[in-house]
Amino acid sequence: LLFPVSNLCGKCKPRDTDLLQPSLNFLYCSLHQTTPCSQQRAVAVLLSNVSLLELLQKVLECTWLRSPPPAYLSSEDALLCSGWLLVASLLLYQHRYNTEVHQTLSLDLTKVLNAVIFKKKKPILLLVSIMQFLRAILRQNFSSSLLVIVGQNTAQGATQPQPSSLQDAALHPLTSQQVFSLVVSLQNLLVHKDLLLSQAVLACLETLVEYLYVKNQDVALHVASQPWHRFLLFTLLSGGQKSFLQPEVLRLMTLFLRYQSSNIISQKEISQILQEATEANLAELPEATSRALHLFLCQV
Repeated sequence: LLFPVSNLCGKCKPRDTDLLQPSLNFLYCSLHQTTPCSQQRAVAVLLSNVSLLELLQKVLECTWLRSPPPAYLSSEDALLCSGWLLVASLLLYQHRYNTEVHQTLSLDLTKVLNAVIFKKKKPILLLVSIMQFLRAILRQNFSSSLLVIVGQNTAQGATQPQPSSLQDAALHPLTSQQVFSLVVSLQNLLVHKDLLLSQAVLACLETLVEYLYVKNQDVALHVASQPWHRFLLFTLLSGGQKSFLQPEVLRLMTLFLRYQSSNIISQKEISQILQEATEANLAELPEATSRALHLFLCQV
């Protein structure tokens, strides 16, 4: 089915939402709900379809052309979500299996970052989808053979980037200003306390700090130890008797422990989490909480 569905997508235009939406979702599910052997073949089929990749390029570019969004998830927004999630998956599996690429995708990094930094009432699912993509390119150090990154730091014709500082040179193709703006936006999104959004934000924040730690440890430790993080924790802990056992709180605590942000998390908070964990019925904890608690205890 991958052949006819992917070929059908390649013949569509981005405005054919009624046909493209289920088709892209089918391709996405085919990548994720199959055996590793079939998954490798599925990736090869999709990446060999030049028309499909050209269509995905056009779909993603529609993100920057959106008119003022409605209060609900429109069919156009839903198609954008499917496009970003499918491309993020293709990036992940192309890297995993080192699959041959027949057509590259080109994206402006500044526009991708600004889509998260300047949210402008975007639907939550669209923000989540873009953050999944951003996480994928961060994990691959912006070096995927499927993707060509363009933007203010990658001007055509320049043999070497011309960074404004040594710090920006280390973070290339990101700039320190983009990094700090993105971190503040991720912090603000966490305050919404939406489970799906929180999981995507935390995954993106974790991957971003890992990327920074490899590029420039000083910047990574600076980001992890921002005093605003402590205010964010107090905001997340504002309700519930067992509020330390929220998955987003546990994952944030784990992140601060990993990068030794002693000004954000103290021995007192660690002791409180351990105390709440001993009093809780671990078998009844939600899966997300159990997984986050396990990672926290391993980090401790």
